[in-house]
Amino acid sequence: MRLVVPPRPRCPVSSPSPLASPFRDVYTVSRLNLEARELIEDAFATIWIEGELSNLARPRSGHIYFSLKDERCQVRCAMFRGQNRLLDFDPRDGVQVLAQARVGLYPERGEFQLVVEYMEEAGAGALRRAFEALRQRLAAEGLFDPERKRPPPPAPSTIGVITSPTGAALRDVLSVIGRRWPVAEVVVYPVPVQGEGAAARIARMIDLACRRAECDVLLLCRGGGSLEDLWAFNEEVVARAIHRASIPIVTGIGHETDFTIADLAADARAPTPSAAAEMVTPDGAQWRSAFARMRGALDLAMRRRLREARSEVAHLGRRLVHPRRRLTDHAQRLDGLAQRLARAMDRRLERGGGALARASSLLTRHDPARRVQVLRQQHATLERRLVAAQWASLTARRSALRELDRALTAVGPLATLARGYAIVSRADDGLVVRHPDQAPPGTRLRARLADGSLDATVTPPPDADAT
Repeated sequence: MRLVVPPRPRCPVSSPSPLASPFRDVYTVSRLNLEARELIEDAFATIWIEGELSNLARPRSGHIYFSLKDERCQVRCAMFRGQNRLLDFDPRDGVQVLAQARVGLYPERGEFQLVVEYMEEAGAGALRRAFEALRQRLAAEGLFDPERKRPPPPAPSTIGVITSPTGAALRDVLSVIGRRWPVAEVVVYPVPVQGEGAAARIARMIDLACRRAECDVLLLCRGGGSLEDLWAFNEEVVARAIHRASIPIVTGIGHETDFTIADLAADARAPTPSAAAEMVTPDGAQWRSAFARMRGALDLAMRRRLREARSEVAHLGRRLVHPRRRLTDHAQRLDGLAQRLARAMDRRLERGGGALARASSLLTRHDPARRVQVLRQQHATLERRLVAAQWASLTARRSALRELDRALTAVGPLATLARGYAIVSRADDGLVVRHPDQAPPGTRLRARLADGSLDATVTPPPDADAT
């Protein structure tokens, strides 16, 4: 937009002198500058401007003041602290930049200036603008639609790698594939990955790989670099070659922060070449473990099926009276198949013999027999000690019992009886007689002696008068 100021009409010669006008609109300098600023700011929207930095100053306030110049003219510029914190380069005199700015006027000095809101180096900025324009155009055509993207095969037998044959990216990819999925065959399609004509050669190599149709998946790889170094992968010819490819393409271009048009067009994007190789290869260790589990399950299933078949044959043999020959033939054939199956299983099991031998060797090194022998010796020692302790305790208890027996015998009633005493009790109820009143005349008594007992009957005492 251009500011067009219409010329003021010339006063006719016959017009009166301005000093004779009854009203004079007198501007102050401040009013003039403020109205001029409003006119300029209203006339210009935010603009993009390219030029060379000069007279750059950085006061303590954090703002940046500089001039933008070309071959003939220059303009004063200011970039305030809030915006210049976002700069991704170090501005200095002589650097060609591309800036987004508002056109204005600094009224205190009456200086025409630009208030810069964003600034980047001119070369990178042009490339970014070209990148964004191509991205929008190809996206509108549907080249990046998620619906057209194909997942890479889960277990590719042949992997194609489109990259420089001398770059580190190829070595990283081959290392990852050799470690994770060594059964895969790798076909390298050599191309230059930067420089003039690289994009066209990359596109032709993609077409060639699709015509040969010898790979299950293609890796388009390149190591890190600047935006200019990666620009071959931002060309339209490469994006369209990826779009029309009949083989799934996985890109691993640059580092994790790098993003190209080829990444958007590809079926899948990985942050690095190594990550792209990991994306298209399964983990071989997990597959081997799964195969081992499947082999064990298959072995059990075959053995179970063999037992069931034998049982069924035996059952049918019992039911069939005729024809025994045919039954015998089937039984022989079944035995032959069983032998073949057993041999096949033996061959398969022999393949795992190495692992079993290693496990057996490991188990032998950790054989618990020595530990068991030590524990047995400890058990025998403890058993001997326990028996000895039991005998000692039993002997002590027997001695104590004999002493108690002797003491009890000494103070017991049998010792008293041995000295000539007797224990007299009533014969009918066994009550020990301690007083004559407990045994009236006619009571039957039993006297216990040391070596036996006597029975007696209480008689009345002789009459006192007869006495």
